[in-house]
Amino acid sequence: MRVLIVSDTFAPDINGVARTLRQLALGLMARGHQVEVVTTCEGTGADEPHKRHVVHSLPLPGYSALRLGLTSLNWFARLFKRQGTDVLYVATETPLGIAAIWAAHRAGLAVVSGFHTNFHTYLRDYHLTTLQPVAEAVLRAVHNYTARTLAPSRQTAQMLREMGIKSVGVLGRGVDTTFFKPEARDARLRQSWGAGDSTPVAIHVGRLAAEKNLDLLEKSFAAFLEVNPHGICVVVGDGPCAEGLRASHPDWIFAGMRSGADLARHYASGDVFIFPSTSETFGNVLLEAMASRLVVVTYDYAAANEHMLHGEHGLLAELHDEQTYLAEVRHAAVRWNDPGLRDAARQKALTLGWDSMIAQFEHELRQAMPLSHATTTLDSPALS
Repeated sequence: MRVLIVSDTFAPDINGVARTLRQLALGLMARGHQVEVVTTCEGTGADEPHKRHVVHSLPLPGYSALRLGLTSLNWFARLFKRQGTDVLYVATETPLGIAAIWAAHRAGLAVVSGFHTNFHTYLRDYHLTTLQPVAEAVLRAVHNYTARTLAPSRQTAQMLREMGIKSVGVLGRGVDTTFFKPEARDARLRQSWGAGDSTPVAIHVGRLAAEKNLDLLEKSFAAFLEVNPHGICVVVGDGPCAEGLRASHPDWIFAGMRSGADLARHYASGDVFIFPSTSETFGNVLLEAMASRLVVVTYDYAAANEHMLHGEHGLLAELHDEQTYLAEVRHAAVRWNDPGLRDAARQKALTLGWDSMIAQFEHELRQAMPLSHATTTLDSPALS
């Protein structure tokens, strides 16, 4: 197959969507398929295995690290002809993604879409709740003009069906356990944080933005330090809320954005992974923390609901039950060096490789190809 992946974000961007798409692209290529990518960011150089097409973009207002790609239907039509595209995978419901879907319909090409981010629910965090029905209408229109929509978890898939999106499937996520591993633990890095072998370190990895429930992160670190007054709190990541957090918490270690082996080193050098977000479609960071042999504290939904048992692979609280969540943080602060809990997390991660996900992705793309919507009329007001 000749596959075109369309996404405003792609590696080397540092986020779960970009890392997932890179794994999918590399996995398809390893299985003998030709993959090209349309995105907004430059690649990593001549050694990049897939061809990349970089389009013009504008920064997302208030969040310059994220960009919105802009191009025309005619540009996509020319690209389809040059590449000989068989099928598209569109990962973002943005002007770039909508243009790709529309152009593919005109060309008679099949499109599979991915639902990677709960942008419609983020509106609550930015005090734009009245726009949520409009956002859901756009999502419904975009995804219903594709042959198949792939969600990363069963809960997310059910949410999409309840929104009126049809033909929804589940394509999970994997983790590279040869990369995220306990052996990446770095004593010198821990020393730079002020942590010795017997010092518990609570770590958070993620985007520092309003939708990530950062108020509960603050309460969680405070609860951790109640139990371990000499503990260390480390934040890996950046975002629009980073400056405010730094000003409010000079006692925390802010490591900024990390990638590659440096990211794996930071994970493995922690002990307890605090992840209070309630807005994930999956939560790749949870698998990365488990693979790094950390004690994970999270809410029981998305990736945690799919792959973790409370008390065995980590510590879970019912979604939105803040008091129970904080109780589990205190529990983790006691069990921060529990070999049974940490080993079980690592062993579970070892069963969650990418191979089966890539095989399923390949199958979904093949199944969509005969289902081209070439004769569909694009008459949706929301999509227009």
